[in-house]
Amino acid sequence: MSEQIYLAYDFPLLSVFWSMLWLFLWIMWFVLLFRIVVDIFRDDDLSGGAKAGWLAFVVLLPFLGVFVYVIARGRNMGHREVTQARAQQAAFDSYIRETAKGGGGQPTSVDELAKLSEIRSRGDITDDEFRRAKELVLSGHGPSRQTGAGTSASGR
Repeated sequence: MSEQIYLAYDFPLLSVFWSMLWLFLWIMWFVLLFRIVVDIFRDDDLSGGAKAGWLAFVVLLPFLGVFVYVIARGRNMGHREVTQARAQQAAFDSYIRETAKGGGGQPTSVDELAKLSEIRSRGDITDDEFRRAKELVLSGHGPSRQTGAGTSASGR
């Protein structure tokens, strides 16, 4: 009368499935734990003591701490994440705008030296004029516009 009971783990394919399920759940647990730790530090509404308390609770009693945190403060986790993502996007857009304006704004000394080198290679200025203009650019006193004005006065 003793029937042998087969468990899902006794079948090879189900054994692999069961192992993959546990591995997936284990990885998801760590993802949730790290997201909660990041959210604790991201929240500006919490004081330093409250952050330390939540962090100690989540680290010392991870399962209970994570579940209590998700229940107590989980509703605003998404809002804080969206707010941070928007702030990062705005900072990135601002950086792109500033970088794009850099070409139409004040030229750098590297840009001016490249222009001077191109003008010299075309033969529009002499080596002596190039050397004087380069000294002005490197000293920070002369933009390349003055070099062009000097060129037109020299006979071109």
